[in-house]
Amino acid sequence: MTPTEIHSTYKKTLTYLTEGRLKNAFEKITELNTELQSAAHEQNIENMQTSYRYLLQYFMEGANDPERKTIYNKLIARIFTVAAEMRDELLTRDSTNFEFTQKRYFPYKEQLSPANIREWINRKEKLAELHEINTGDIEKENRIESEFENAVRYLFNYFWLKTNYDSAGIMEIYKCVMDDEFTDSVAKSMLVSAITLNLWRTFNENKLLMLLDACNSADINTQQRALVGLCFILAKYNRFLPYFPSVRNRLILLADNDILIEKLQNIIIQIIGTTETEEISKKLQEEIFPELMKLRPMMDEGLTGDINPLNTDEWGEINPDWQEMIENSGVSDKIQEFAEMEMSGADVYMSTFSMLKSFPFFQEFSNWFLPFYTDNQAVKPLFTSDEKSLISVFVNSNVMCNSDRYSFCMSILRMPDMQRNMMKQSFSQAAEQMEEMNKDEALITPNVQAKTISKHYIQDLFRFFKLNTHRNDFADMFQTSLIMHKTYLFDMLSMDDEIKKNIAEYYFSKKLYIQALELFGEIEKEGESSASLYQKMGYAYQQNSQLTLALQAYKKADIIQPDDFWTNRKIALCYRLLGDNENALSTYRHADFIKPNNLSVQLQVVNCLKELKRYDEALKELSKLYKEYPENQKVLRTTMWVAFNAKNIAQASYFASILLDTADVTAYDRMIAGHIDWCMNKNKEAREKYDYVLKMLDNNWDMFVNMFRQDSELLNANGVDNEEIPLILDSIAYKE
Repeated sequence: MTPTEIHSTYKKTLTYLTEGRLKNAFEKITELNTELQSAAHEQNIENMQTSYRYLLQYFMEGANDPERKTIYNKLIARIFTVAAEMRDELLTRDSTNFEFTQKRYFPYKEQLSPANIREWINRKEKLAELHEINTGDIEKENRIESEFENAVRYLFNYFWLKTNYDSAGIMEIYKCVMDDEFTDSVAKSMLVSAITLNLWRTFNENKLLMLLDACNSADINTQQRALVGLCFILAKYNRFLPYFPSVRNRLILLADNDILIEKLQNIIIQIIGTTETEEISKKLQEEIFPELMKLRPMMDEGLTGDINPLNTDEWGEINPDWQEMIENSGVSDKIQEFAEMEMSGADVYMSTFSMLKSFPFFQEFSNWFLPFYTDNQAVKPLFTSDEKSLISVFVNSNVMCNSDRYSFCMSILRMPDMQRNMMKQSFSQAAEQMEEMNKDEALITPNVQAKTISKHYIQDLFRFFKLNTHRNDFADMFQTSLIMHKTYLFDMLSMDDEIKKNIAEYYFSKKLYIQALELFGEIEKEGESSASLYQKMGYAYQQNSQLTLALQAYKKADIIQPDDFWTNRKIALCYRLLGDNENALSTYRHADFIKPNNLSVQLQVVNCLKELKRYDEALKELSKLYKEYPENQKVLRTTMWVAFNAKNIAQASYFASILLDTADVTAYDRMIAGHIDWCMNKNKEAREKYDYVLKMLDNNWDMFVNMFRQDSELLNANGVDNEEIPLILDSIAYKE
């Protein structure tokens, strides 16, 4: 079997299990084992099939078997687990995929002994002892840090790559590190990430229970990473979780913890929010950054070579002309848009740092998941001084995720020493102010730390799956972002109705209408029947062009909260788009009754009358509107149109002449005016207007012809013979 065939057979097994076709599933895992040639798996498969045959025999005999359901579910769980194990073994043997290649060669790489790891991992204790005797031995400090990094890297690779955690010594170290008395957050966090990646590759019940244990860690960094990983893992294996009672029971216990529920809700929202990251990056690259760059030359003109922009006396003074430049350039809106995206928690730095992931630091796989800490050998040279600097405060603020902080530091380290030191000294005062702001933020928002940790970790994962050189060899975690609300975990969390409502509202606010509708539908079935719910359902259906369903939802909202102006306009719009102009007309008139003198509604009444060919009534309505809005383009345009449809050529010509004297007249306005002239035998004037239209269309003749021909029926109704149309078009085409 090729790796593709192995994966296809595995996926087919899962499909059969989902459909309850266990016999076919047994056939597929037998195919996998024919390739693998494992005696242990062969015996396991045979035992499972024997159990299943007995179950079927008792069932056919009509025997009362109270354990049937339990045995059946256990069989599904065992088949799923065995299939996952065999796929993992086969791909480890044959695949050229980066992850399986690393897995294959890991046993042959340098192995650290448990004794060395146990000694090296206790970095904090060693450094504390060193500082107590106050030796100032920088070389020894660096050696301690280097040994710690080697130990963490080895542990990460072990827990990422190993199929079975079969080293008693390593597992003892794991228990020690994950114990709440062990305070090194870096080591804990890396172990959680490694187990998450291992589970993402291949399901294993015991490893999932380890991840669930980490969700209760006293260390906030470890806990948040575990909760993030749990969301992704449970989304991937969602359909099989009910067959693992131990996992289900642990999730029930987790769902009883209100604090963890709130954290999981925030994480799910943050994961959903990643769906707009690529769109934001594109917007920044194509719209916002180019506009800001246009402004820079104008601002540079105000700086002369005699002025030091870093002079402390001048630092806070802003050129008053700059604000006017910004406002006149239109950039202020872009800056405001960027600020609003950042404030809302959007990942606005993805595009900025995407080009800074080629440093050698990121060639070490585990570093993509490494929490940022200033003692790391790769960045420590930036933080050897005791003085406060903007660099140290900035990288420890909540602005950037861990991966981007390392990228930022790598970039600074590439600067010449003189330039780097000048930057640190110049920004010392700003650093103190920023540090105070960070402290104030933590005090004002007590829960900000947990949210920030999960946000940064999700961004780290996003960068790995989108930017890593080997990203194509990994199934993208973020493909599950929009199915978080369909998971077994979410069902347990949403026993609290507020969570379901919050996620539904978040989907709606992000214009993810399909997902919002799925949750709104569940909320409706559970007994919620507010006008607001049905309004939002109607709007979501409308945005997905499901107009009949939108109309039904809007009508339900109208029953609960009658005479709502917005709802009635939406009902009328749906009627009109569905071609029911009679009901659209009566509903628009009711909306006009609710809120009189709304021009948009009044024009819609006219449009409905026009569609119903009740031109006289439409013109009467327009006459009233013209008196009130004599210069309104929409009123002029609609009157011209209706009069032309009503074959009232003189009135149509009058309003066409007024409309063409206004600003921003469209090409189609001039086209209709040309038609009116032609129908009045003003051929020369008509041709001039047609020529102007062609010019407005950049001489695109095909577009002009299509626009012209769509009015054929209107021209016919006003006396223009169908045979004349080709002649009119050719006469325009021949004009030089």
